[in-house]
Amino acid sequence: MADDAEEKMELGNDEGGDDGGGKKKNNRLAMLLPQLLKFVAIGLGLLILIVTISVITFNILNKGGKSQTIVADNDAYIGTRPQYAMFSAIPVIRATTKDPSPYSVVVELVLGYDLNNATVATELTSRLVELQDFIRNYFSNKYNADLQPDKEEQLKQDLIEKINRLLNTARVRAIFFKQLSTMEM
Repeated sequence: MADDAEEKMELGNDEGGDDGGGKKKNNRLAMLLPQLLKFVAIGLGLLILIVTISVITFNILNKGGKSQTIVADNDAYIGTRPQYAMFSAIPVIRATTKDPSPYSVVVELVLGYDLNNATVATELTSRLVELQDFIRNYFSNKYNADLQPDKEEQLKQDLIEKINRLLNTARVRAIFFKQLSTMEM
């Protein structure tokens, strides 16, 4: 009988008591809260790790976060080419090259000089015959290979330097070929 009374007390505490049922719900919540907080902390840690790895990878691929697109200063590319006054009184010049089997060279050129320099045209006109002779002699001392289109810019620069040495005060700034042709004789 005493055993029956103890069992009823145990059953009463387990089954229907107000104090026993409330403690079980609180007890379950108390057990779930640390587990829930643990999963939230793991999730936040993984999120921080993923973002950190993504940022580092992006910076490595972008060379330290520097922009790969270079925007150039427009002033360097936009501009006008200088305008020159033109001296075109030099007639067509014919010469032969220095090659073992000579080539005939036909040159017609125009000299460009600064617009604001009025003395250049006077000096070029007064030395026209000397210029013709110099240019004929210049092309006579060249080989056909030196007169090919791929070497034209170098030829112009060399000719400008030599003509400027020939002149006293005038300075030629550009040379434009109206015609430059070679033909085997």
